[in-house]
Amino acid sequence: METSEFIFIGVKDLIDKAKFTWKTPSNIALVKYWGKTNPQIPKNASISFTLNNCHTTTTMEFEKSSSNKIDFELYFEGQKKDEFKPKIKEFFNRILKYCSYLTDYKIIINSKNSFPHSSGIASSASGMSAIAMCLMSLERELNPSITNEFFNKKASFLARLGSGSASRSIEGDVVVWGSHSKIEKSSNLYGIKFPYKIHSAFKDYQDTILLVDKGEKQVSSTVGHNLMHNHPYAEQRFKQANENVLKLSEILQNGNIKEFINLVESEALTLHAMMLTSNPYFILMKPNTLQIINKIWEYRAKNNSNVCFTLDAGANVHLLYPLKEKKQIEVFIKNELADFCDKGQNICDNLGFGAKEII
Repeated sequence: METSEFIFIGVKDLIDKAKFTWKTPSNIALVKYWGKTNPQIPKNASISFTLNNCHTTTTMEFEKSSSNKIDFELYFEGQKKDEFKPKIKEFFNRILKYCSYLTDYKIIINSKNSFPHSSGIASSASGMSAIAMCLMSLERELNPSITNEFFNKKASFLARLGSGSASRSIEGDVVVWGSHSKIEKSSNLYGIKFPYKIHSAFKDYQDTILLVDKGEKQVSSTVGHNLMHNHPYAEQRFKQANENVLKLSEILQNGNIKEFINLVESEALTLHAMMLTSNPYFILMKPNTLQIINKIWEYRAKNNSNVCFTLDAGANVHLLYPLKEKKQIEVFIKNELADFCDKGQNICDNLGFGAKEII
């Protein structure tokens, strides 16, 4: 699709008041995207698991207004959050070309997370995708002829303009974002549901998120992405990532868990290697992150386990494993990993299937 196909066509005077609520998940990239061009175009394709329990619930209320400008209030977990408004305003300005009805309404946004904000669990992904779904619900009221397929594609397209990874939080359980010659219908403009049959070995995957550090990241993902423009290893990294997308596509279809482990852990460490070798350089991992990684390697070797880890742009560790190992892994976490987490905390999650409207 071309971007012009996402420009709103409908009757803006149809609705005077409306209210929509969506619960949208975070996601964890298995093959990472790190580096982009404007407007939010990835330098390489990525593949993610959609999560289930880590989500944002957002209610948006629309009331007809004659101000003819973007006018909104934002509440996060019950508190007015003016400090969050500039990012949302920038997002609204970016999508106004495609959602001209934005200036016809006074908007009130109420959001809450099921997980700590800004702690490497992609809160921007679930947050921006939730807003996009609410906007598309309004758009469907203004233009009832739009199909479910178009609804999801445009929601992903809009979410991407707020946060690149948000494009992968509309559908599930596995999502591809970024144009790739070997992935059918893949696009830089929006995420797509993985278009091939996934092996049963990956259908019940668990993700326990070990909360090493629940504080604000020292370096934002946006800053990190921008540092890839002059990174000495950028082009090789983009090539490697696209090769890994093809490898992971084959793994997800053939069920080779050992190859999955190797690729996913390598991708996680490569992401952080890009941070370590950028200029200025930075480190988002914490000492306890490394302690956990070494414990995972020791446990896997000793028990012939299929547990592995991945990392997002933060210190927290995502522990990935099949459902059949859940009881053993819970004991492993309690006995060997909990001490490395902030107050021993973790979030038990699993593969999810995308955004859900709450009526």
